[in-house]
Amino acid sequence: MQQALRPHPEAPIDDAVAAHVERALTDYLVTRHADMAEAAPSFGTAVASLAGFVLGGGKRLRPTFAWWGWRGAGGAGAGVDARAVLRGVSALELIQACALVHDDLMDASAMRRGKPTVHMDFAARHREAGWLGEPDRFGAATAILLGDLALAWADDMFATSGLDAGRLAAALPPWQAMRAEMLAGQYLDVLTQARGDESEATALSVARMKTAAYTVERPLHLGAALAGAPAPTVAALRAFGADIGLAFQLRDDLLGMYGDTEVTGKPAGDDLREGKRTLLMALGMAMAGDRAAVLRAALGADDLSPTTLADVRGILVEVGAVAEVERRIDALTATALAALDRADLAGPADRVLAELAVAAGRRTS
Repeated sequence: MQQALRPHPEAPIDDAVAAHVERALTDYLVTRHADMAEAAPSFGTAVASLAGFVLGGGKRLRPTFAWWGWRGAGGAGAGVDARAVLRGVSALELIQACALVHDDLMDASAMRRGKPTVHMDFAARHREAGWLGEPDRFGAATAILLGDLALAWADDMFATSGLDAGRLAAALPPWQAMRAEMLAGQYLDVLTQARGDESEATALSVARMKTAAYTVERPLHLGAALAGAPAPTVAALRAFGADIGLAFQLRDDLLGMYGDTEVTGKPAGDDLREGKRTLLMALGMAMAGDRAAVLRAALGADDLSPTTLADVRGILVEVGAVAEVERRIDALTATALAALDRADLAGPADRVLAELAVAAGRRTS
C-alpha cells in the first residue's frame, strides 16, 4: 500500500485536516489488511487493492466538513479527545469508497482518478491469469464485495475511534441516516435512468439524496452531534450543508460534461454515456425545443462520438442550460452562507466553512 502524507503527530489538526485524515486511514487500513492477509492471504491481495483505492486520491471533504462542524459547534472545549474525533470522522472516507466502487460498477465506468475502476482492474487480473469463468463477472463480484467491506469497515473504524459511548450514541442518528440516504440516492439514480425521467424536480431530488446529504449535510450534522450542539445550530449547519452539497453536485455535472479529463480523472462525457439525467440535461431538454432530440439520443449512447458530444455541449451552452446551472450554483452558495451566519459558530470554523463553500462551487476537479 502506498504511504500517506504523514504530518507530525503533534501538529495541529486544524492546520492540515486532510493530511491527518490520510494518516488515520493509513494506520487503520494497514492494521486491517495485515489481519486479513494473515487469515486469508488471497483475500489480502484484494484488500490491498481496496486500501490503495481509498488512499489513492480524494479531497477528504466529508471528514473535513465533519471536523469543522465539530469545531464550530464548540467541540474543542467539551473535553473530548480531538484525535478520537479525527479518527471517527475519517471513517467517512470508507463510506465514500463504498459509494464510488459500487457506483462505478453500476455505471460501467472504466476510469476513476485516472486509473481503471475496481471492477475493470479485477476483470483484467482474471484475464491475465487465465482463470475459469467470465472475467467481467469476476470483476463485478469483487467490486461488490470490496465495496461492502469498505462500508463494514467504516462502521468498525467509527465505533473503535476512541469516542466514549455517549458521543457515539449522539452521533448514531446522523450516521445511520447518512448511510441509508446514500444508498437511497444510488437507487433513485438508477431508477431515474430506467424510467427516462427528464424532470427537473427528479434531477434535483437525486442530486440532494445521492450527493448533497452524505457529502456535506450529514458530515456537518455528525460533527455537530459529536460536539453536543443545540438544535438551532444543527438545523443551520444542515441547511448550509444541503445547499453547498447541491452546489457541489451541480458543479460536478458541469465538470462531467466540460471538464478536463487530465484534471478530473474521468473521460469527458461519461455522465452522458451513462444516461445520467442531471439537472444540466433536464434543463437542456426543456429549453432546447426541436434540438432536444439530439440531447435525448445522446443520453446513454455507448457509441457516443466526439462529434455528438461536441454537439450536445454546444446546445447546452446555446440554449442557456449551462448559464442556468451556474446561476443556481451561485444562488445556492448565497443561501448556504446565510444559513452559516445563523449557526453562530466558533472561530475559525465560520471562516473555514465559508471558504469551503465557495470552493465547492468553483472547483475544477
